[in-house]
Amino acid sequence: MSEEASRTTTALLNSLHDDDNEAAWRQFDDRYRPILIGFARRLGLPEADAVDVAQETTVQFIKEYREGKYDRERGRLRSWLLGIARYRVAGVYRKRATSRVSRGESAIVDLPRDQEIEEAWDTERRMTILRAALDKLRNTTKIAEKTIRAFEMVALQQLPTAQAAAELDMSENDVYLAKSRVASKLREIVAALEKVYDEDEV
Repeated sequence: MSEEASRTTTALLNSLHDDDNEAAWRQFDDRYRPILIGFARRLGLPEADAVDVAQETTVQFIKEYREGKYDRERGRLRSWLLGIARYRVAGVYRKRATSRVSRGESAIVDLPRDQEIEEAWDTERRMTILRAALDKLRNTTKIAEKTIRAFEMVALQQLPTAQAAAELDMSENDVYLAKSRVASKLREIVAALEKVYDEDEV
């Protein structure tokens, strides 16, 4: 894991105080944009709107952070980002309602419940970390691509072992071994990334 990629959330936030530190801005964006886009998608927004929500949320957060509005003692980073993103998603829903009225349709739009919103965020955070861990596994270990694909097919896509074995030209026992080997290594990488993304420390 590179020095920048392994920088804790606290260290990254400290770097954002420097207006000229574009590297910190890019790293923050790289770390949280996938979560924000996936979060907005899970709340029903199309890709284009989700990308806009992610961009607007990031820009607003950094602006408010540099203005001293984010107080680490009063809440977690997760809560702050989630609040901004939620407001942005609601804004898209409000525009939809206005558009419906202009067409003579009902303005009622079902907004996601609080529990749905928090679950969407937590799910996307887990998925982002898992994708990052798989990328690291591919790029920094000698584990064969076929072995990783066997894990993905059986553990993530929930395909039958026999199907994965047939598609990858492996025995079923080899698929089981591949799943176990990748899962063991992946747990180590995920644990390290969890520390990087850990908002509790801020």
